Amino acid sequence: MKKLSIIIPVFNEEKTVVRLLKNVLSTKLPIKKVEYIVVDDGSTDSSKSKIQSLKSRKLKLISHKKNQGKGAAVRTGLKKATGDYIIIQDADLEYNPKDISKLLKAVTEKHQVVYGTRLKRLPNFKEDVKNFYLIHYLGNRFLSLATSIIYHNWLTDMECCYKLFPKKALKGVKLHARGFEFEPEITAKLFKKGYTIAEVPITTHPRGYGEGKKIHALTDGSKALWTLLKYRFID
Repeated sequence: MKKLSIIIPVFNEEKTVVRLLKNVLSTKLPIKKVEYIVVDDGSTDSSKSKIQSLKSRKLKLISHKKNQGKGAAVRTGLKKATGDYIIIQDADLEYNPKDISKLLKAVTEKHQVVYGTRLKRLPNFKEDVKNFYLIHYLGNRFLSLATSIIYHNWLTDMECCYKLFPKKALKGVKLHARGFEFEPEITAKLFKKGYTIAEVPITTHPRGYGEGKKIHALTDGSKALWTLLKYRFID
């Protein structure tokens, strides 16, 4: 691996984006060349101006005129990525950039695709019920099981943001997702191209809807299941 592209989609994350970007930029990774591609997906708050206020030459900022969805933002980032490996980083503080090193170290000739997994722990019922982690935990368990059955490959956390994959894996692949269905779509298409996916336990700090969480268990979960089924039979 010579170069890593970190794609960071942003939509209305004014409360967290500066801290997140500082964390990402200060994280030491076991690779010399790293590019940081930030895609502001038509934010209507001060996210874009806060990103610009950092005045970091390391950040490559791309802006959508209007909100198109996480999947569309990631696809824009993919078009600009020049690394031979790519990983996605959310702009909230749920994921710790230090865990990216764990994924990088897990890459082998056999496992060129590595996902993080948040589901190696059981829910903390006292704390997690407050931010709906329990509902998302059960939903992710179900979707990951469905993924494993449909594609005959075991996976514990298909919805995890941290997906590390070689850019060459997407050669000839057309991605259509505009929203959160990006996660099942890219997983389905990686499996269909013959890649196996290794998983590495990571730590997360789930946030609630009052803190800006955007994914909704029922609606987005239904879209994810349909996406998994659809791409099993079509490209």
